[in-house]
Amino acid sequence: DESSGYESESAGGERAGTAAAGGTRGRQRRARTAFTSEQVCRLEKTFQRQKYLGATERRKLAAALHLSEVQIKTWFQNRRMKLKRQI
Repeated sequence: DESSGYESESAGGERAGTAAAGGTRGRQRRARTAFTSEQVCRLEKTFQRQKYLGATERRKLAAALHLSEVQIKTWFQNRRMKLKRQI
């Protein structure tokens, strides 16, 4: 089991998770995805070829990496923002 690093997973996490979700009672933040090094390597390699994925490419990559399409989409959005900050 890999920890996501969020405080909400610790023993006193109930309050931290609620505060992080904007104060909504009973709702916790979604756990952070811990990508494996193989997944990150494949994602980076794909990103080098194309910065934007269409629905078909995203679906294929998600199936190959055993991730959801939303996780792939979010990873690419975050990676493009990281590239933008570096430039």
